[in-house]
Amino acid sequence: MVDKKARYITTTLPYVNSDPHIGFAYEIVNADTLARHWRLMGEEVFFNTGTDEHGQKIAQKADEKGEGRQAYVDHYAGEFKRLGTALNLSLDAFIRTTDEKHVAAAQEIWRRCAAQGDIYKKSYSGHYCVGCELFYKQEELLEGNICPIHTKPCEVIEEENYFFKLSNYQAYLEEYLSREGVIEPEWRRQEAMNFVKAGLEDFSISREKSRLDWGIPVPGDENQVMYVWFDALTNYISTLGWPAQPSADAEGVAGMPEQSLFEKFWTNGDVMQVAGKDQVRFQSIMWQAMLKSAGVKATDKVVYHGFINSGGQKMSKSLGNVISPYELIEKYGTDATRYLLLRHVHPFDDSDVTWEKLDEWYTANLVNGLGNLVARVMKMAETHLETPVERPEATVFAEAYTEAFATYNLQQVCDYVWSRVGALDERIATEEPFKLVKVDKEKAQDIIRELVLEVYSIGRLLNPLMPETNRIIKESVLANKKPDNLFKRLEA
Repeated sequence: MVDKKARYITTTLPYVNSDPHIGFAYEIVNADTLARHWRLMGEEVFFNTGTDEHGQKIAQKADEKGEGRQAYVDHYAGEFKRLGTALNLSLDAFIRTTDEKHVAAAQEIWRRCAAQGDIYKKSYSGHYCVGCELFYKQEELLEGNICPIHTKPCEVIEEENYFFKLSNYQAYLEEYLSREGVIEPEWRRQEAMNFVKAGLEDFSISREKSRLDWGIPVPGDENQVMYVWFDALTNYISTLGWPAQPSADAEGVAGMPEQSLFEKFWTNGDVMQVAGKDQVRFQSIMWQAMLKSAGVKATDKVVYHGFINSGGQKMSKSLGNVISPYELIEKYGTDATRYLLLRHVHPFDDSDVTWEKLDEWYTANLVNGLGNLVARVMKMAETHLETPVERPEATVFAEAYTEAFATYNLQQVCDYVWSRVGALDERIATEEPFKLVKVDKEKAQDIIRELVLEVYSIGRLLNPLMPETNRIIKESVLANKKPDNLFKRLEA
């Protein structure tokens, strides 16, 4: 039997200049569901997230509020950590880019890239978007030097900074991106390849400390701090203790074997990153060149998801259409929020979400769907079965279910589970065991037992998607007792 590779999965690190938003909630629930599924399949998994805490945007926000930079990021890091608890995430690590171990790792990757001859200093002038923390080519901007992402004018900045020789990695990146599967979905891989083939330009990786003092110091130059992206991308390996060799009792990784986490989960493991579609340039081009320069294995796969809009428009505070993940959890509950994100947000394309749609999906598929089904079946069991059914043997999951996981399409996973919910509802309506029990009790009891076993199977399928619902359903079956309503009805 061939040993399975250890799996490493990480989200991007949200920038802590505002409260958590629904797009990141989707990304992190998506990653958590994959991590839970792999663990159920017997694989060893390391699941990472955290917060990106340096850069100009954060410095400006802290100054606007009259707060110290560290106090400002401490507050928002706490909000994102709280989100992990609120969404019932199975995290192995929560890395902050202000952590000492991360600062040391970011400076080490700088030194290694410099030793490779890939870092140099020059004066330049360019169009800079504070929101993206990125310089744009003139041809990438909208008319009037407008950022295509934030639709705001870019600043023209002139200064002397360090640059990374991305142009040295043209051939390497073309070869890397030619490998099928390094990016999902496929059209994002083609997008990355087209960007590289258009010609790569070296990118700035530092800022003058006199202009921006909130960043990791550049090794050997007290007048410069690291560009936030060069710093933040390193989290994916700093969280594993790179370049040191941490022991098993390192914070956040309890229960891991006493050996190098980096060697196990990155060097010898299967490495997957989850990111939004606007991250292709950073995650699959800049980061992969940095890894190559530092002598570290490339990421095996990056899976990119779309954006969540509302009412056909991008969410914004000015439009009043922002949906907070905490509002979702407060209204629907944790597991219901996970369901709504996993089933009703497309895994790769943009999706449109409104409160009206959320209410409709919640009521139809959870309250009147899964919740009502479990209540009906378990009420029949409690009333007409003298003893609980025996715990069923673990069975092989259906190919439709496992294949959807294998292609990172968690919407299809949910669709499969709810097809089972629908089929069971249909069987109850057709066979009517609640009526049959009056004329043929034994036959009705046999049918009810079969219904209960199918409810248990549905509970198993829900384990990575809705872990608390999975627990309640299975405990209810084994106790032969109707549970309290799984999903409360919304107030009119």
